[in-house]
Amino acid sequence: MDKFSRNKLKTHLLLPLIGVGVAFLTGCSTGSSRNEQASQETATATAQTVQESVPTNNRPLAPTPDDTNFVVAVVNKVEPAVVQINTSRTVRRQVPEIFNDPFYRRFFGQQVPVQPQQRVERGVGSGFVINSNGQILTNAHVVNNADTVTVSFSDGRTVQGKVLGQDTVTDIAVVQVPGNNLPTVELAKSEQVQPGQWAIAIGNPLGLQETVTVGVVSATDRSISDIGLSDNSVGFIQTDAAINPGNSGGPLLNARGQVIGVNTAIIQGAQGIGFAIPIDTAQRIAQQLITQGKVEHPFIGIQMVSLTPEIKQRINSLANSNVRVQADRGILIVRVVPGSPADTAGLRPGDVIQQINNQPVTTGDAVQQFIEKSGVGANVQMQLQRNDKTLQVTVQPGPRPATTQ
Repeated sequence: MDKFSRNKLKTHLLLPLIGVGVAFLTGCSTGSSRNEQASQETATATAQTVQESVPTNNRPLAPTPDDTNFVVAVVNKVEPAVVQINTSRTVRRQVPEIFNDPFYRRFFGQQVPVQPQQRVERGVGSGFVINSNGQILTNAHVVNNADTVTVSFSDGRTVQGKVLGQDTVTDIAVVQVPGNNLPTVELAKSEQVQPGQWAIAIGNPLGLQETVTVGVVSATDRSISDIGLSDNSVGFIQTDAAINPGNSGGPLLNARGQVIGVNTAIIQGAQGIGFAIPIDTAQRIAQQLITQGKVEHPFIGIQMVSLTPEIKQRINSLANSNVRVQADRGILIVRVVPGSPADTAGLRPGDVIQQINNQPVTTGDAVQQFIEKSGVGANVQMQLQRNDKTLQVTVQPGPRPATTQ
């Protein structure tokens, strides 16, 4: 139906209402010509007012300022550098040893499998280009053990990718694709991220390419132990921007379109609780993967717990212990691994770590993150409280043993 027909139809629908108004005004007249003339003028004015109020829908089809906002600007800026990563891996299942027994082979006959069974598993994730020469940042769990990696761009291009390296501790991987002058993202600084600021996620949840969700940064420096995992070398960014399977490896962006984190995890069954690896950590790990193909995580070899009044009282109440905790706060060393860098530096169980590199620490996660950022072989200055003495100790982290990764 064209515009003229729509307007004509609307006018027809209004005619009965206008007629009722005129009849009502006529019925209320006194019979004088002056009143009749006034009634007619009033009816005419009413009809004109009603007709003028009919919406004409003259809004142009082209986008107007009302249709755009900062999210649209971010998407237009970043989306060409966000990719979908499809993987396939072959999973082999060995024949149970029991079927090699001749008795069972006679019993089951031809139904016994004689060759290992295998199947192909396929996965989908996200990533983003950090170098115009084709280096793509994503999660390690997206490409882990993949036989093939296929990268799709928003403009329809699809290319084969090669995993340059992956780090399962921080869940970061780098994929190389052929090409040059590829669109790239702009990286922010993690320390500038604040709770409450805008957060935009772009990725491929459930394989739905180029999906955009918006929320805020819910918290920063969130411990991975808060979501049930054991390693605490990364302080995560928490966001309520919707993140689903397939978003893994995609960027979390600020309102200027800068990457603040790499989307990596959600809490199953929760709503609006997602986690991203801070971009500073991701960038540092990616650089090591690009240049060395692997990452060495620093290790000092202690078990520790945050000191509380209850723990302090419990330790000081032990009759056969020569350890007396005088400090009220800090990180209590519970165990020192023999032969570790901490052992070499002279740290002992019962020592309370109060500062690292002149910065106070109150959680074990903070200690771990200080060590992680320092790197292997760095000089880490620790201020300890041992009984009633304050000590300054230098620890040089070594590479983390493979059994602890």
